[in-house]
Amino acid sequence: MFFNVDPFPIQIFLKRFNLGNSKSIGIRRLVNALRYSLAGLKAAWIHEEAFRQEIILIILVVPLGIWLGETGVQRAILVGIYFIIPLTELLNSAIEAIVDRMGEERHELSGRAKDLGSAAVFLSICIALIVWIFIAFERFF
Repeated sequence: MFFNVDPFPIQIFLKRFNLGNSKSIGIRRLVNALRYSLAGLKAAWIHEEAFRQEIILIILVVPLGIWLGETGVQRAILVGIYFIIPLTELLNSAIEAIVDRMGEERHELSGRAKDLGSAAVFLSICIALIVWIFIAFERFF
């Protein structure tokens, strides 16, 4: 026999992509992922003041973005780009939680990790502002 053909190619696929070893698959995995995501959002809302402020700003940003954008694409960009800010804040908060979990003593790498996370949030705010300014300039000038 010239070829080694496995009679069960689906098993090879599952092993190759590590899909057969999961305890929860299919709908159960999706439900669990949703539950963990909602728990993360709840934790951020409870423990992170900056996240709360960014989410509350959505009440202003979404209607303003819909009004400011002249096309559907501009509206989607204006509203969507804002969501990068709380997304980056979530990642920054995760980094800070991990660093804090590692210990309370001050360490150069711990400080650097927190500073880099903060810089990422700052850059996401800058990106959103630049997009809003360009679209506003296009609309009014």
